[in-house]
Amino acid sequence: MKRVIALMMVSMFSLGMLTACNTMAGAGQDVQKAGEKVEKKAEDCKDGRC
Repeated sequence: MKRVIALMMVSMFSLGMLTACNTMAGAGQDVQKAGEKVEKKAEDCKDGRC
């Protein structure tokens, strides 16, 4: 019984870690796209097209 509980705990922890990785990867992509837009706007303003 202890082994079953231990396996359930490990599987729940692993699932939580995988979900967190996917969430962080998605957040990183969102931040990257926002940074690209800011960079493009800065380049436009630098060229005098603000």
